[in-house]
Amino acid sequence: MTPLPRSDRFWRLLALVVTLVVAGACFAVPGGEDDPPAPDDPGTPVATGTAEAGADGTMTVEEFEQDIKSAVRIAELYWAGEFREAGQRFQRVSRISAYKRDGEIECGGQPLPRNNAVYCSDGDFIAYDINWAVAAFQQIGDAFLYYLLGHEYAHGVQIRLGIRYEFTIQQELQADCMAGAYIGDSERDQVLAVQDGDLEELAAGLMAVADDPGQPWFAEGAHGTVEQRTDAFFAGYRDSIEACDLG
Repeated sequence: MTPLPRSDRFWRLLALVVTLVVAGACFAVPGGEDDPPAPDDPGTPVATGTAEAGADGTMTVEEFEQDIKSAVRIAELYWAGEFREAGQRFQRVSRISAYKRDGEIECGGQPLPRNNAVYCSDGDFIAYDINWAVAAFQQIGDAFLYYLLGHEYAHGVQIRLGIRYEFTIQQELQADCMAGAYIGDSERDQVLAVQDGDLEELAAGLMAVADDPGQPWFAEGAHGTVEQRTDAFFAGYRDSIEACDLG
């Protein structure tokens, strides 16, 4: 990721339907106690997208790899600051792993499927199908990675705070709120630049990732309706982490 100026294609990621889940429903104690390194230039905001990139698939794998690193770095910086303000020591998610085939990586003995991204508490890692993620990146734009990493990293933070809910949908909507806070606060801190029209595109994207009509709210794996996911994300984006009921 390069410093501003860059294109205004920040939220076109969310036109792709993605499944964001906590794999295996495992709740293990995470490891790793080191605070994350600060960005090379924490005072320089970064923006998603490039002037040449877009739906024609001109983004490169090299750009993808750099944006993954930037998304993780900003998430670590954000959550380290939040934990510090609360008087707690932050522990980074132990690793970010890419895979290419069904079952190449397991979470709690369960193979991870293709076309997915997960946070696994058994091992404290985030894993994603790299072929799927690169294709989405090239078709939609690199902002896809910021929402993806923000949501999954939020699940890791939930584990660190000991947050458990009876129903999947509660965990997922809170992670949406936390992802919104991470992006909104990073924008307010001038670490991340959000361009004109991005929020309207985000609203359309949240519609795409919502549960199908008729999905029972209490079903295992439920993430929420359009209204629920939109309300959760924008509450965090607008009102910061206080909106997310972290206790």
